[in-house]
Amino acid sequence: MSHLPEPSVEALAVSRTLCRRIAQTIGDAGGWIPFPHYMEMALYSPGCGYYAAGSHKLGSAGDFTTAPEMTPLFGRTLARQVAQLLPETAGTIYEFGAGSGILAADMLEALDAAGSLPERYAIIDLSADLIERQKATLARRVPHLADRIQWLDALPDRLDGIVIGNEVLDAMPCELIRHEGTWRRRGATVKDGALAFEDRPIDDAGLAERAARLVPPLPGYTTEISLANLAFIRTLADRLERGALLFVDYGFPESEYYHPQRHMGTLIGHYRHHTVDDPFFLPGLMDLTCHVDFTAIALAGTEAGLDLIGYTTQAHFLVNAGITEELQALDPNDPARYLPHSVAVQRLVSPAEMGELFKVIGFGRKIGFDWIGFASGDRCHML
Repeated sequence: MSHLPEPSVEALAVSRTLCRRIAQTIGDAGGWIPFPHYMEMALYSPGCGYYAAGSHKLGSAGDFTTAPEMTPLFGRTLARQVAQLLPETAGTIYEFGAGSGILAADMLEALDAAGSLPERYAIIDLSADLIERQKATLARRVPHLADRIQWLDALPDRLDGIVIGNEVLDAMPCELIRHEGTWRRRGATVKDGALAFEDRPIDDAGLAERAARLVPPLPGYTTEISLANLAFIRTLADRLERGALLFVDYGFPESEYYHPQRHMGTLIGHYRHHTVDDPFFLPGLMDLTCHVDFTAIALAGTEAGLDLIGYTTQAHFLVNAGITEELQALDPNDPARYLPHSVAVQRLVSPAEMGELFKVIGFGRKIGFDWIGFASGDRCHML
């Protein structure tokens, strides 16, 4: 992949350390590990996994850019939805995978200005590196709210508040399956000294059951099933006593996710703002994600007793919740400040950019159904 930027000597050393660790794990397991095990190590292995090492991941200097990094108007708009729901709960916001902390800072500033501050803002994140960045961001942006912010290393036994996850579901390790006469489970092995795919019979009952529901359109059809996503939603549902779950991510309903034209699946790597098809390229230096099957997410939540409040595109949700009002509140006579946010909002809501691919799904328990973000354009009927 000569067209991709060369890593630094230090970064390459980190990746090689991780490759040796993965190869050792494969050897200890008898020569093969399921793909989710590989993906978990590539992303979260202590000291050298993508989210556990010190590389700059977010923004123009990193590997990808998220909505909060583009404009604070995204966070301010989410804050409008949160402000509507927070009084119906014990007043805690739980954010999973808080990135650089920018979304938390933007939301807290907006909620502070609106007189709707949470009693507590709890961040649950697996990356020690990102946690340090979050602490620095929040200390700089909202130092007067330090007593309301905390970091948790485990999910609380009970949740009473608003759970938020922006681009969290896509980063959870996924199963890869491939159909060659029958469904087979993809995994990682070592061939000629390099990491490589090897397919084996499916030996996991849950995965086999979900794979059996799919009708492969042609030989070689490859796709993903995220058992981790489903387990995560069920766990949240088990612990949510009252409140809301709100997730923003890229993905499709099942009918589109497993469409014949998507025969190579959705797994993709992100490296220095380039997309990479090979998941074994520079482990530890490249993000790995797969799109979200929102039908599976909706079923996991409702089967666990949650109310499905809404499902819509990011564009509909943001416009419903007031992103245009947030943009209009800026001074258009100050083009140096106004224009970048105007361009960012266009990217967030344009069907050709993030507006259609990104979706928003909301669940509730013992909370009102009339969320402003789902006031129009709801697509639950398409799930």
